[in-house]
Amino acid sequence: MPTFRLTLDQTALLVVDIQERLCAAMDRDTLDRMLARTNAAVEGARALGMPIILTEQYPKGLGPTHSLVRMRLGDVKPVEKLEFTAAVPDVLAALGSRKQVLVAGMETHICVFQTVRDLTERGLSPFLLADAVLSRSAEDRRVGLDLCRDAGAHVVTVEAALFDLLGRAGTPEFKKVSAAVR
Repeated sequence: MPTFRLTLDQTALLVVDIQERLCAAMDRDTLDRMLARTNAAVEGARALGMPIILTEQYPKGLGPTHSLVRMRLGDVKPVEKLEFTAAVPDVLAALGSRKQVLVAGMETHICVFQTVRDLTERGLSPFLLADAVLSRSAEDRRVGLDLCRDAGAHVVTVEAALFDLLGRAGTPEFKKVSAAVR
């Protein structure tokens, strides 16, 4: 059974399909909060030296990753996909031997849910970053969170996950993560 304790050497961040045209369909205030929490996750992952994996669903139709997230990701190259799940061969290869996956992205009830389900079925342990996922409607997001939990995800927040990975204060990484989540 996968552990509920996050460990740095076993964890990666997966950012699923936060794309311009999809973002345009979201409630602006809710989107802004989700983008801020996703950026905090990215900055925290960078501070901790974690791998970051990015996917884009049919970028020809949905556009590139939202510019506010893209600029934080730097040189992370997106894995393009047509499947709703992000548990595609290139993503699984990028995870390597890591068994714990922090999951952020859109939409909670479709691509995020199918990703979580497929990661769990492959014996991995997804940690859904509840404050860094979004759907067009609040109901779809709520149902998506429930589906992810039922599929085996540990539902956490960005801050809870990053501080679990840190384990202690007083380090240079702690200062960077603290700044990222403010």
